[in-house]
Amino acid sequence: MNLSKRSAAVLTLLTLVILIGGGVQRATKALAPGHPQPVAQQGDAPAGTVLYFSADKVKAAFAKGDTLVSSDQAGRNYAVMAMRRDQPGVAETHSLDTDIFYVVEGSATLVTGGTAIGDKTTAPNEIRGTSIQGGEKHGLAKGDVIVIPKGVPHWFEEVRAPFLYYVVKVH
Repeated sequence: MNLSKRSAAVLTLLTLVILIGGGVQRATKALAPGHPQPVAQQGDAPAGTVLYFSADKVKAAFAKGDTLVSSDQAGRNYAVMAMRRDQPGVAETHSLDTDIFYVVEGSATLVTGGTAIGDKTTAPNEIRGTSIQGGEKHGLAKGDVIVIPKGVPHWFEEVRAPFLYYVVKVH
């Protein structure tokens, strides 16, 4: 399967997960300070409206790491983000949302499970820490998909920049 067909298949699968799996936490408000805000007017359309983001808008979102659609808008039960990482981040644990990552470019080492070190609640149902002790390491590369269930700590231990990935948050 070529990359274009593979990408379409993965995004179709993610869409089905959203539709079957239910809602998502109000992602824009629940994210820690510094997380992206919505970039597209289309995201403000009523729920049930087909949303289209041109390649230019998606490219611009990946350039800075932005939310394309947040669950805060029009009663949506999902969020879609075009994320960019140039360095490791903090450990995260979401009490209410499952994260689905689809890697578009670059590679990284993601640690899941284990124990978050120095964890603190930063917003309702959102916990951040400095790192993770123990856990399982996953080498992520272009085309990979990983699903992180709610309540599972996760942390980008190493990033080979630029690392671009879609995040679909499902609650």
